[in-house]
Amino acid sequence: MGERKRILLSWSSGKDSAWALHILRQDPKLEVAALLTTVNEQFDRVAMHAVRTELLRRQAENIGLPLHLISLPFPCSNEIYDERMRTAISTAQADGIDGIAFGDLFLEDVRQYREMMMEGTGIKPLFPLWGRSTRELAREMIAGGLRAQITCIDPRLLPATLAGREFNNDFLKALPDGVDPCGENGEFHSFAFDGPMFDRPVEFTIGDTVERDGFIFTDLARVRPPA
Repeated sequence: MGERKRILLSWSSGKDSAWALHILRQDPKLEVAALLTTVNEQFDRVAMHAVRTELLRRQAENIGLPLHLISLPFPCSNEIYDERMRTAISTAQADGIDGIAFGDLFLEDVRQYREMMMEGTGIKPLFPLWGRSTRELAREMIAGGLRAQITCIDPRLLPATLAGREFNNDFLKALPDGVDPCGENGEFHSFAFDGPMFDRPVEFTIGDTVERDGFIFTDLARVRPPA
């Protein structure tokens, strides 16, 4: 067998990137070398998922992979986003990375943007979950032991009461008609805390649920050891 390709995984902190890691680790031709995450500089949280950076770091520790952060200002223009992504890709090139994997499921414009950003760089974009039935995929994740907490919902599409729930079969049954079971259209975002991709679960406490910028966010905090 030839040398394994070293890849980065774009890590949102949510269930799709976690399941993508699980799938990628089953490919003997690939080595996931590190996680790559964009974080909001102002709030010190993962963009949109609103997961605290300290919990993000704990995820990486419990997965056993290095974490590379891409800091973004708030608000962030498309120009600044593109510039910082290109810098991250250049760094990956210098580190001998062969590809960057994404947990995208079916949004063509998102995939085309990622492919455009890496065109001519020698780094290959990978989409291990692409084209799967999201209904089947959601059930597969849950049956496979993935556990995730809902951290953000769009109240225009989901009842506010679903914020802070666990991503499980009861949550899927509560989704209104037309809502993607994996939230691929931005209906909801999550924080993965246990499953076959983790060496041990990430412990956390559930905090307040608030409305901000038209979205409902449930805050999660790290469980700290007793003094």
